[in-house]
Amino acid sequence: MKSVLPLLVLCASLSAAAVEPEVVGQNRRTVLERYLTAAEAHRLVDANPSGTLFIDVRTPAEVSYVGVPAGMDANIPYLLIDFDHFDPKTRSYTLHRNPDFVRAIEARLKAKGLEHGADIVLICRSGDRTTAAVNVLAAAGFSRVWNVVDGFEGDLVDGRRTANGWKNAGLPWSYRLEPAQAWVPPGAR
Repeated sequence: MKSVLPLLVLCASLSAAAVEPEVVGQNRRTVLERYLTAAEAHRLVDANPSGTLFIDVRTPAEVSYVGVPAGMDANIPYLLIDFDHFDPKTRSYTLHRNPDFVRAIEARLKAKGLEHGADIVLICRSGDRTTAAVNVLAAAGFSRVWNVVDGFEGDLVDGRRTANGWKNAGLPWSYRLEPAQAWVPPGAR
């Protein structure tokens, strides 16, 4: 029988190391109040890859061209780009919520042999989209969903994302998106 001691030590250290809700900005607060820095997320996923679901919720274009964190199970975008509508005020395409987001999370959990109560770590560019995604999963009955508050690229400083985040922490990442990680809309396979 495999010892659960390393996992218990990880959980105890994660609780002690996780970001305290009081220091998380209101725009990144979730109903579950589970927050990690990119470095803490990396430690959790690295220590327990088979017992944690690590999801990047950025758009497929972002993960393809900006890179992906090592250990990521899949890209399941929380928002999808509406290429039929460009907003001149924001100078960007309109985004809409992925209607298959919760079902895709459930499918990835099942494929990995994990239960509904397993740890799910969500990462996006800077921690904003994951806030909404955590709340949607909480409303669907998930209870252990973590928001990586500094995201993959981190916060803006003088117009550049240099303050924090996965890449700026020097954590392992790649431009290589493996086929098993890629988001493919239902019915497109």
